[in-house]
Amino acid sequence: MKQLLIFLLISSNLMLASEIQVNSLLNKTPERVLYIGNSYLYYNDSLHNHVRRMLNEVYPNEIDRSNYKSVTISGSRSWHHNIDHPLNHKNLGAKKPFQLVIFQGGSGETNTQSERTIFLNEVEKAVKKIKESGAEAALYMIHAYVNPHEDANPQMIEDIKRMYIAAGKKNNVLVIPVGIAFENAYELNPNIKLHKSFDGSHPNMLGTYLASCVIFASITQKSPKGLQYSYFNEVSNAEKNFLQDVAHKTVENFFDIEL
Repeated sequence: MKQLLIFLLISSNLMLASEIQVNSLLNKTPERVLYIGNSYLYYNDSLHNHVRRMLNEVYPNEIDRSNYKSVTISGSRSWHHNIDHPLNHKNLGAKKPFQLVIFQGGSGETNTQSERTIFLNEVEKAVKKIKESGAEAALYMIHAYVNPHEDANPQMIEDIKRMYIAAGKKNNVLVIPVGIAFENAYELNPNIKLHKSFDGSHPNMLGTYLASCVIFASITQKSPKGLQYSYFNEVSNAEKNFLQDVAHKTVENFFDIEL
């Protein structure tokens, strides 16, 4: 049964891969990275910290924390960010301009066609400014709600996929398939918990760990399998191995590459 699920997930993601325009960054070892988003990023000791610690395992030199930043607004959507301010690295205490900016939209931006249209327009404006700053841009595909969130429904992840893939194609930028990895993990292990139980929206520690593995693999095009990082033993070996494997397969299938 598990092998059948894996086959179905691979087949589904390969169909998505045919729609992907950009499957890698020009710079696969960025050390100066800015994350822009909302509480999906800052929960659980902030996602950027976890990715940085993972990268430190494979980069020849330790990343300077002053150049690895996250700017978040609680409950924000794409149009709530004055992106000009954080793009000036000096405003955030960074020593040099950012090489990569990862942009995350709000969860509610998938709910209606009008909101999705606004999202596409806002992403276009943000990406233009990011590229003008000299950095590469990437889009962080969010995960869907689950119960007990009042708006949880199976269609949400489909809308998220369509919206982010369209934005990636329109702006010729990388899409990081975090939402698909969540979907795959739940399909393979329905008992796993990746969301906070109280709201079905925010990621718990395992959700943040999975998202970090997906970002790691999408940026570097290296497999997260074998990474030792476990958030100081907060993530068990069994959980770590499962989530790393899900991230590995998701990124390979989404971009139609071999890690």
